[in-house]
Amino acid sequence: MKFQLVDLETEEPLASGIAERVGEPAGHVQVRRGSDQVQWDGEIRDHAKALELIRELLTRVGVDPDDGLIAVGHRVVHGGSLLSEPLVVDAPALEQITELAVLAPLHNPANASGIEQATTAFPGVPQVAVFDTGFFIDLPPAAATYAIDREVASTHHVRRYGFHGTSHQYVSSEVSRLLGRGDLKQIVLHLGNGASASAVDSGRAVETSMGLTPLEGLVMGTRSGDIDPGVLTYLNRVAHLSIDDLDTLLNRRSGVFGLSGVNDFRDLHALVADGDRWAALALDVYCHRLRKYIGAYTAVLGGLDALTFTAGVGENDTLVRAMVLEGLEVLGLSVDPARNAVRSHEPRVISPDGARVTVFVVPTNEELAIARATAALVG
Repeated sequence: MKFQLVDLETEEPLASGIAERVGEPAGHVQVRRGSDQVQWDGEIRDHAKALELIRELLTRVGVDPDDGLIAVGHRVVHGGSLLSEPLVVDAPALEQITELAVLAPLHNPANASGIEQATTAFPGVPQVAVFDTGFFIDLPPAAATYAIDREVASTHHVRRYGFHGTSHQYVSSEVSRLLGRGDLKQIVLHLGNGASASAVDSGRAVETSMGLTPLEGLVMGTRSGDIDPGVLTYLNRVAHLSIDDLDTLLNRRSGVFGLSGVNDFRDLHALVADGDRWAALALDVYCHRLRKYIGAYTAVLGGLDALTFTAGVGENDTLVRAMVLEGLEVLGLSVDPARNAVRSHEPRVISPDGARVTVFVVPTNEELAIARATAALVG
């Protein structure tokens, strides 16, 4: 459970923190306010206990969690076809979010539980759901539609939904602000343990790499990304892998981890430096897939004004950024090595002066984006 307490006048975080390993014996809660940091270690039996501990630690750093609180915004991973705009959660909305667990079984139940616990912890305070799929709800039909039997797709709500939408919307709007233009053709690369790409034309998402689930698209930490569907039927027949086995294989034992045995890019680079050929291959496959998407999305957009790296790997991995854009000068993309080497928490340009396409690194701030959406709704 991650949180941030945001001052809406300055848009600065007053405090932030995380509760980790909820439901396990060795839980950890950390709360930070400026340079002050406090923590707690021990069993966190459930999310209600996590919230109780967060409130307690907030008071220890001098923050009254009830003073001036106007609303609590929640990231909800899947809104399906009907829930796209932020909404104040009432009982029917909470039921809809819970029912959408069929599309996001790992996420929506936890999201619904978090809303319930926050309602108890902050009685009378509006709870607002901001949907991760919302930015992509208006994808053009050609981008959103899978070429399968239309009645099957309609009956079971099968379409491309996309994820990381809050991040893609925030980052693309920041780039428009930085360049002072609203008519930009952009590609945003959200590269973390989960990874996704989007094509954004004048503020509207027209393509994204994730689909019905977060499994489609780029190579990720433990997820395969794009794969021939025939691989699954083949492995079912010859390796006798069940549906659950295949789900585990593609979501937890694939991607960078499946090829190299690690999914932290710091460990991956260390293995590459030691001459590990599987780690080197994993890095090459990861970057190759990204280059394919950049080329495809440039074609979809009919040109490109800006490309932006964001999230953990995108913001911090100098080598990945350089490898991804190597050889893409034909598309107007290049990297200035000195600018690329800069480490900063601020948005920055890493392309050379005069480049046809401006390449950015923009730290994502999903908490601020959720706070803005929440405040706009509750006024």
